[in-house]
Amino acid sequence: MTSISRPEIVELLKLRGKEQREFHKRASAIRKDNITDKVYLRGLIEFSNICANDCLYCGIRKSNINIRRYGLSPDEILASADEAAEAGLTSILLQSGERRDRDFTSHLSYSLKLIKHKHPRMNITLSVGEQERGIYEEFYEQGATRYLLRIETSSESHYRKLHPEPMSFSRRVQCLNDLRDIGFQVGTGVMVNSPYQTLANLADDILFFTTLDIDMCGMGPYIPHSDTPLSGIEYLSEESLNLGLNMIAVLRTVMPDINIASTTALETLSPGGRELGLLAGANVIMPQFSPFASRTDYALYDNKPQGVRECRDFVNSVKERIEELGLVPATEDPGISMHFLRRVKDDSSR
Repeated sequence: MTSISRPEIVELLKLRGKEQREFHKRASAIRKDNITDKVYLRGLIEFSNICANDCLYCGIRKSNINIRRYGLSPDEILASADEAAEAGLTSILLQSGERRDRDFTSHLSYSLKLIKHKHPRMNITLSVGEQERGIYEEFYEQGATRYLLRIETSSESHYRKLHPEPMSFSRRVQCLNDLRDIGFQVGTGVMVNSPYQTLANLADDILFFTTLDIDMCGMGPYIPHSDTPLSGIEYLSEESLNLGLNMIAVLRTVMPDINIASTTALETLSPGGRELGLLAGANVIMPQFSPFASRTDYALYDNKPQGVRECRDFVNSVKERIEELGLVPATEDPGISMHFLRRVKDDSSR
């Protein structure tokens, strides 16, 4: 990891125009020097929009009565994993609203078992929120090896402005530590340019990632949802895009060997947003493999892209776009975090 101060990060986040483009080129070169020019594809399966939380920014918050709730059965989740495998992918991300009831966790454990039985080479990332340590251990035993738990902000005071009681910042951090102790490749992330956020907050987020020593990161620009309490706050989409891209470049500079996603939210703000994320130093893209009929219902924010109905065609299109950037689409490479491999090696040698 590269040492950097909060004021230095703030100045990098302010870059625009030619200086910004040059900074992104440097970050992209750092990615190439540390983890090659491969871009890893993770098939995204959003299997449920039912959520027990009431986050003030999120379209699937439990208080939103204006969306149709859904949950895929284990067989439907397996069918989506089948599509990803047929498209040549060896890595998927299962994502849902946050629930901690036993019906939900048992349902997911059984789904993992089905996937690993049929596709033993499939690498599975989970993003299903806070759970008890024993449940994380159960997921790990059933074959999930990566976990993305976004902190959304590393400032506890800012966290309280975005999340109602009883959600707890300290509980979120404890879950991240539990995941690492169990053996997961651990990822987190933040919303960029969210309400009440400052550049100093974003700089502290970068420093938080280094302190936690994460293996992967999925952060993206905040985009409001019209059915949330924060929707009326002034929002500048161009500023969100620029800050989102600069955060990727800063993080690549500071943590050269982690996996960084170029998120769907970037594509919402710019037709070539995901490509811009790759040019800023990201190395992961997550094409959509959820059933087409449910995609509009997983609306974390307004105008979320839905992809296309034919997943294989979409993957081929994504691969072409990656190649046009001079990068290498690595569909069959599971994309294990180089940082994780080095971290595990260091831990075992102590």
